Amino acid sequence: MSKNPITDLSNFFVTGINYKKTDTGIRGSFAIGPEQYENILNLAAHFEVRDLFILSTCNRSEIYGIAEHPDHLANLLCSQTKGSKELFNELAYQKRGLDALQHLFDVGAGLDSQILGDYEIVGQIRMAMKFAKEKGYIHTFMERTLNQVLQSSKEIKNNTALSDGTVSVAFAAVQYIRENIRSLKNKRILLLGTGKIGTITCKNLVDYLPTSHITLMNRTPEKAEHLATAFDLRTASIEFLPAEIKSADIILVATNATEPIIHFNDLEYHPGKKLIIDLSIPCNVEKAVSELPDVTLMDVDGLSKLKDETLLRRAAEVPKARKIIQSHLNELLEWHEMRKHVPVLKLVKTKLQEIHGSRLFEQLPADKPSSIHRDQKIQRVLNGMASKMRRENQRGCYYIEAINEFIAG
Repeated sequence: MSKNPITDLSNFFVTGINYKKTDTGIRGSFAIGPEQYENILNLAAHFEVRDLFILSTCNRSEIYGIAEHPDHLANLLCSQTKGSKELFNELAYQKRGLDALQHLFDVGAGLDSQILGDYEIVGQIRMAMKFAKEKGYIHTFMERTLNQVLQSSKEIKNNTALSDGTVSVAFAAVQYIRENIRSLKNKRILLLGTGKIGTITCKNLVDYLPTSHITLMNRTPEKAEHLATAFDLRTASIEFLPAEIKSADIILVATNATEPIIHFNDLEYHPGKKLIIDLSIPCNVEKAVSELPDVTLMDVDGLSKLKDETLLRRAAEVPKARKIIQSHLNELLEWHEMRKHVPVLKLVKTKLQEIHGSRLFEQLPADKPSSIHRDQKIQRVLNGMASKMRRENQRGCYYIEAINEFIAG
């Protein structure tokens, strides 16, 4: 069986949950980490899923793939989540064919993000694609689709103001601090996690807050030390987390743990006002922390509600972005339509090669343009046939016409 069979668009699905119907707690129960992602890829054939990739971010958990039914994708995803299949079915959306493609283009452009135009999704799509491709689950159709989505997103980034400014979840955290905390100059800030989101958050803290009292902490200390050196900040070992929690006024959590790393008990006996911002999905700060009288706990859902002039300007750019998306989507659909003609074109090519070597061709008048190289001549005929098929969306009627054209020279 070919590894790259022609994909029927009606077998392309996306199913998932996002911020529109779920809170951080529910999204966290369906979050997919690297180990779960690998397990899903290893189980895909058992669930009758061919090409696939997964987007698991603070906004969403989605699985895209080729299958006979979207339930195959949902069952595969939920086989590795804490959340139940029943809850997933209750909250999930399913899209098929052209609707699924449109959704993916919207996601890639930041039109479906919790914060409009959030460009971080592009890097997340690239990572998801790379992971699945390395495991052999991105074939011709899916790769072409994802590349077209990324090209569309890049054009929107370069030619519209949809992603202009600094509005993202990471920046929204800094914006919230600026608007709600007085006398920032003397406040002590602890940033837990120095991965991609943590690094962006750290840069925003340094660029926009009037304080240098920032401590970085990461389970892999080398990562924290590297980032701290770049910004001339302090680091602390994870073993000193209780002491750092006690002394910090503001704590930002951008870790990737499957369970909370800050608990009610860590703060219960430490008086003093604290702001804790949890940027993690699943949440890495125990919800009960919000019950403490001197603690304010903010998560990504709360941050996404912040509005400013930048977001209003971005909203005005949506029609331009949609026009660009439509252009790239049309290009993808045209390519897909032509791929459906490939078997016919291959058959005609084989037949023309047979004719060229037959006695019939040898007996043609000498004035025929035999000087034209056979392969060039065949390709010219095939190109003409493909062009007519694309324009008029017909197939078989050109078979005899192509043969006659080839013989006539």
